[in-house]
Amino acid sequence: MRLDEAHSIADLERAARRRLPRFVYDFIAGGAGQERTLSANRAAFERRSLVPRVLGGASPTPAVDLLGKTARLPLAIAPIGLAGLFHPDGEIGLARAAARAGIPFCLSTNSVASIEEVSRAVPDGRLWFQLYPLRDREMMTGLLLRAADAGAEALVLTADLAAQGRRLRDLRNGFAVPPRLGARVLLDLAAHPGWSIAALRGPRIGFGNLARTREEGAISIARHVATVFDAEFSWDDAARLREAWPGRFAIKGILHPEDALRAVSIGADAVMVSNHGGRQLDMAIAAIDAVPPIAASVGPATTLMMDGGVRHGSEVLVAQSLGARACLVGRAVIWGLAAAGQAGAERALGILGEEIANGLALLGTTGDTDGQQMLELRDD
Repeated sequence: MRLDEAHSIADLERAARRRLPRFVYDFIAGGAGQERTLSANRAAFERRSLVPRVLGGASPTPAVDLLGKTARLPLAIAPIGLAGLFHPDGEIGLARAAARAGIPFCLSTNSVASIEEVSRAVPDGRLWFQLYPLRDREMMTGLLLRAADAGAEALVLTADLAAQGRRLRDLRNGFAVPPRLGARVLLDLAAHPGWSIAALRGPRIGFGNLARTREEGAISIARHVATVFDAEFSWDDAARLREAWPGRFAIKGILHPEDALRAVSIGADAVMVSNHGGRQLDMAIAAIDAVPPIAASVGPATTLMMDGGVRHGSEVLVAQSLGARACLVGRAVIWGLAAAGQAGAERALGILGEEIANGLALLGTTGDTDGQQMLELRDD
């Protein structure tokens, strides 16, 4: 499929699914348990309708302030582990696509490209760094210092990975980093030669920011999390991290209003409402359903963002109607990356941007200021 034939995120997902081996597609597409939260994220958007106003003489602009700077769209690219697995352009391609769209890019702790590599390759981008709580506090402090030296303007603490969610697709596929080359995987690779040849020529798949965790053999994500991440990380630890970080600070993975208030009380500049894309606790509340009570608790002074299930620009407008400043997008942009590298990621952001602008024009609003009047909830 040519990129000019892709008119929706769904078009890009179909192209990505054709190109990716099954075990790679399942890694990003799948969720935890029976994937009920994964489905709930989408269903919660479908229960809502926007209510347009007419003849208001509005001149809509999608630009918003995100952590002290203007983003041309109410979007940021979410931290995506192992983005280099989907295409050799990987995290650098995503960062370049974000820079061209005028939005921030958040690099995952579990990225293939290191934070230094991304910073050098995209010096004009808005770089945020997502940090997981690590057992090795020396390594964690080192990552914080490396992020500051690389020019990251914000640190995003992801708080919802006390344990790895049971992702059945990955268990059934025997997913590991780097991939284990058993008979089934080899057949899968042979059936997807475009991805396989590119992967052989691209960088080694591993955790580029965590050199000290590399092993001779493959490691499952669940074992990686259990070995490296700290399940006992507390609010006191988060407060110390806030004190040590010189820039803007956000906490991601919040679904309860009291946790949002706690985040603000320790100095968080932003709260990111997220259920990890349905990849952690199955049957957790849909992310968009958690936005209204959290928005009411923290008020407009705190930057509120959400992720989980966003596949269309109109859904970004729904999130804004409920109190979010902007949305983080993960899978939506990964489908573009997987389909066609950096150019595909740029196309994904272009599609979302076109949909947001079109939706604002038809909605009769200037942006995120009209609040609840833009929204109607259906129970069907």
